[in-house]
Amino acid sequence: MNKILDIGCGTRKRHGAIGIDSNPKVLPDILHDLNAAPYPFPDSTFDEIYADNVIEHLNDTVKVMEELHRIAKPGALLKIDVPYFRARWAFIDPTHKHFFTAESFSYFALDHIHNKLYPYSSKNFKVERIVFNEKIIGKGVLGCLGNFIKLFANRYPGIYEAYFSQFFPLDELTFYLKVIK
Repeated sequence: MNKILDIGCGTRKRHGAIGIDSNPKVLPDILHDLNAAPYPFPDSTFDEIYADNVIEHLNDTVKVMEELHRIAKPGALLKIDVPYFRARWAFIDPTHKHFFTAESFSYFALDHIHNKLYPYSSKNFKVERIVFNEKIIGKGVLGCLGNFIKLFANRYPGIYEAYFSQFFPLDELTFYLKVIK
C-alpha cells in the first residue's frame, strides 16, 4: 500500500493520506509549520506527495522542494497545484508569495538547461507532465472557448505563455514530478 502525504491539506485532505498543515483550525493529522524544516518524517517515507495550492503560500520554494525530496521515496510522485502567474485570483490572496509558469519547476529537472545554468539545489525531479487548468472550465460558449484555450496551452505551453496568456489567462498549473535519487 502506498504511503501518501497531503501537504497543506486544509479541510479537504486526500482520502488515505496523512494530512500535514500549519493551521490548527483544519484539524490535520500532523500540525507543523510548513516553513520549518525538517518536516516530522524520516527520509524516503512517501510514495506520493500532494501539494494542492500550498507552495505559493510558503516562504522558500527551493527549501520546500528539497524537504519534499528528502521525505519522498526514490521514484515517488509529487503532484503540485499552483496558481498560474497570469491568473487574476493569484494576486487577490494577500498570503500568496510566489507565482508560477510552465517552466518554474524546470530548475529542479536534472536534464533542463535552467538546472544546469542555475543549480539552486542538488535535489532533482523529472518533470513528467505539466497541465494547465486540469479541471473542465465550464459550459456554453465561454466554456468552449476556455476549454479550447486550455487544450492549446497544454499542447503548446511555450507559444501560449509567450503570445496568448496575457489575453486569455488560465488559472492554475499542475505539475507531476518524479523524485530522482
